[in-house]
Amino acid sequence: MVWTVTTLDEYLGPLHDGVWEVIVPKESVTDPLDPGWERSAINVPSPGTIASYRKGQYHAHETATGWQVHLDNHDPKIHPFLHLVDDAPLLLMIGDTLITLVAGSRKKTGDEKSILEGQKRAWQEQALIGVLLMLVGVRIILNPLLTFRNIINYLLPLAIIGLGLVTMGKGLQFKPFKVLPGGIAGRGIGIIFAGIIAFLLPLNLWIFVILGVLALWMFTSAGMLLWRARKGRAAIPEGFISRVVIAIVSLVLAVLIFVNPKGILQLLMVIVGVVALLTGLMLFINGIRLRKRMMVG
Repeated sequence: MVWTVTTLDEYLGPLHDGVWEVIVPKESVTDPLDPGWERSAINVPSPGTIASYRKGQYHAHETATGWQVHLDNHDPKIHPFLHLVDDAPLLLMIGDTLITLVAGSRKKTGDEKSILEGQKRAWQEQALIGVLLMLVGVRIILNPLLTFRNIINYLLPLAIIGLGLVTMGKGLQFKPFKVLPGGIAGRGIGIIFAGIIAFLLPLNLWIFVILGVLALWMFTSAGMLLWRARKGRAAIPEGFISRVVIAIVSLVLAVLIFVNPKGILQLLMVIVGVVALLTGLMLFINGIRLRKRMMVG
């Protein structure tokens, strides 16, 4: 008997002929990912995605039933900035995050049976974390500018210092005490000093830097998307109309950053609050579902 090995790569030819995405059922491949594929930790959220993998410009989303693969315009390893502004514009990331959270609150919670068998209090943890996140979201929505000020003045510097302490700890051996080679402890100390400096930086400087970066991101994304749009629909297989709309809205928001920075900052913080609220709602609903499943079992 001859065993035929099929890989995911064998189905990706249409991506080079103008097709935006190919969907490959899991039963169609025996050995889907060769060593060239690497798991991707940071991605634009997508409903139903279990994990994401990259191989050059190929980007694969694993779902429960198959693989959804598309071809990015830029390899994030080689051109990270171009990938960010062209393949993952800010508005696309925000929109897909909200869609994923709404979809997540309406679907069942993965393998509920294994969760219940392995952790009887899973529903309590999810529900509690969900309630806390919802409260945080409401707090941000009601007081967006005050929340931003507190994050910049306190939480961000403390987070940097905490990261520095963890990094420094990895570079130390305590029994017996000695500094490990590699300079990890020194980098940790540097991060701690950066956190201390962050405490001293004025709020207006943070606002200038953050909004400046966002304006650059949106201006560049709008320019690249409109440049591709001038070549016609074939140049934007991922969705001509949606990308043109994203480009125009990005351009308007980038201009508004200079016209009304306070209003844009408030809008962005409200979006953060909505994301926190929806994330909390998703966790709370999933926790309650687990509880009901436990009672039935």
